[in-house]
Amino acid sequence: MTPKQIERIQTKIKSIRATLAAEKRKYGTYDDSRGQRYAPPGLYIQIEDYPGGLRYLQWFQENFPDDLGYPDFLFEWTLLLFRAGKIDAAEKKAFNTFCANTYLFDKFFGNPIVPIAKLEWSNLCKPSFTDHFKYSSTQPGFADFAQWLAGVIVSERFQTFSNQYIDIHKKLKGEKDQEIRMQLVLEARALEDGF
Repeated sequence: MTPKQIERIQTKIKSIRATLAAEKRKYGTYDDSRGQRYAPPGLYIQIEDYPGGLRYLQWFQENFPDDLGYPDFLFEWTLLLFRAGKIDAAEKKAFNTFCANTYLFDKFFGNPIVPIAKLEWSNLCKPSFTDHFKYSSTQPGFADFAQWLAGVIVSERFQTFSNQYIDIHKKLKGEKDQEIRMQLVLEARALEDGF
C-alpha cells in the first residue's frame, strides 16, 4: 500500500470519527443508523495499524456497550486482538464471532458452507451473508492468524461450546413454548458470556 493510499484511509477513519462525534453533540447520543461505527476496524486492518484499531475498539466498547456488532466486525475485532497479543480475549471474540455467524469461519478457510437445521436469527446468520465477507486465510499476511484460528476452532473447549450453542439453536428452531424458548435463549447467551 502506498503512503498516499494509507493517508486516504486515515482520512476516511477521521471522517467517520468526526461524523460520530457530531451526532453525539447534536443528539446527546450516537444516532448511527448508517452503521458507520462498524467500518473503522476493517480500515485499520487495511493499513496494518493494529494499535489504532484496538484504541478504536476500546472507544467503541465504552460508547456502544450493548452493541453486539455484525459477524465481520467481530471477526475484525478478533484479528486486532490477536495482532496485539491479547490471545485470551481474541479466543473469546472468536467464539462471539462464531455465535454471530456459525458459517463465517468456513468461509474464511474456504470450506464448503453446509447449512445447519437450526434457528437462524435473521438473514445475517444465513450462509448467504458470508458472500460479502472479504477475508480469506489465503490472503498475504494472514498465515499466522489463520494458523492460530484453525487451532482455536478445533480446540476441545471451542468444540464443546460451539456444539452446545448449535444444539440450543436446533432446539429453538422447533420449540413453540415461550418459556422453554426463553430458557434456551438464556442458555445460549450464558455460553457466549462464559467462553
